[in-house]
Amino acid sequence: MNTVNIVKPPEGTKSPVIAPTAFKAPSAAPNFASKSVPRHLARGVIGFGLIIGSIAMVPVAGPATLLAAPLALIAFRGCPTCWMVGLAQTISRGRLERQCVDGVCTLTKADPAAKAK
Repeated sequence: MNTVNIVKPPEGTKSPVIAPTAFKAPSAAPNFASKSVPRHLARGVIGFGLIIGSIAMVPVAGPATLLAAPLALIAFRGCPTCWMVGLAQTISRGRLERQCVDGVCTLTKADPAAKAK
């Protein structure tokens, strides 16, 4: 039988916040963003075009056309979900910043004046 002992902190004190071990620091987080939104959208057009084209060409050219689908992974820098995350990162780059205080992290609008210093 597994038991867990839970100890409550004394009243009036703050309980420590323990960050999950799977959470990575912002600098270590994966970055799927592109240098610009048009460049990122172009990668999406290429990736989705390769997937759709390879499936649409199967009746005409046979199953060998499905070999073009994995090339979309290069354009997406992973899967289509990675591309969507990168789109959100590209759009929000420089507009949002994460601030962590006492183990609680929030997203706030970035202060352009602070970036210029």
